[in-house]
Amino acid sequence: MSDVGEKGRLAGRVGLVVGAGSVGPGWGNGKATAVAFAREGASVLAADRNLQAATETRDIIRGEGGLCEAVEADVTDSGSMAAMAAACVETFGRIDILHNNVGLAKVGGVTDTDPADWDRILAVNITGMFLSCRAVVPHMERQIGKGGPACAIVNVGAIAGRRWTGVPMLAYAVSKAGVEALTRSIALQYARAGIRCNCILPGLMDTPHVVEPLKNLYGEDSLERLRQIRNNQAPMGFMGTGWDVAAAAVYLASDDARYVNGHALAVDGGQSAQTWSPLYASAGEQR
Repeated sequence: MSDVGEKGRLAGRVGLVVGAGSVGPGWGNGKATAVAFAREGASVLAADRNLQAATETRDIIRGEGGLCEAVEADVTDSGSMAAMAAACVETFGRIDILHNNVGLAKVGGVTDTDPADWDRILAVNITGMFLSCRAVVPHMERQIGKGGPACAIVNVGAIAGRRWTGVPMLAYAVSKAGVEALTRSIALQYARAGIRCNCILPGLMDTPHVVEPLKNLYGEDSLERLRQIRNNQAPMGFMGTGWDVAAAAVYLASDDARYVNGHALAVDGGQSAQTWSPLYASAGEQR
């Protein structure tokens, strides 16, 4: 491992990244976070429903001299989450960091969201996060009880859970609002047990997870035109990337954030601070 990894902010820690693969070419939040954790010295278990995607992330980390294993895991299945947590403990001896990144998004409001889509999105985005934490927290408690270091949970929400973003994505917004409530509840229940829990709220992001579902909303425009539309909507004139989320995740997982608990960190270039933005323009303008 490189000197950077050996002396990094997460040196000696074990990080479990749920959703460590990517749904398409490029760097998603989970993939970038897994690699960033390893670069900061953590041993990483890369978990994803798509084992091939998790294996790709594993191979990147190993290629840089880091330690990583990959496992297949389905956040909607409690047994799968329990097996994932057990695999991490069996492989690396413990779990110091849990990063929950899995999520689904689909355009639709209250009258045009299919109930099946509603159920699926909530099952993945919020129930899945609950099942992941439910499986991992007991391991963290046992470690700390035996004199181990404090642990950290980092959940990925979205500013869509706090405010209207100009695009009707009802199920997504509701599920992401739930991420903040889940985060606060875990943070306060386990604060004195030595487990911190925080969440990240990405704004306009340029990741495979975001671009794919928005292709239908914006029509058959080229990918570059889609990116330009979203760049123009961003306060800073450009979208964030998976690496921006990864940098925030490393901070929240590290001892630099030892007194940060129950916090929702917006990584949105200022979008949530705006009282007006191009996101609120008419559908014709934003398309």
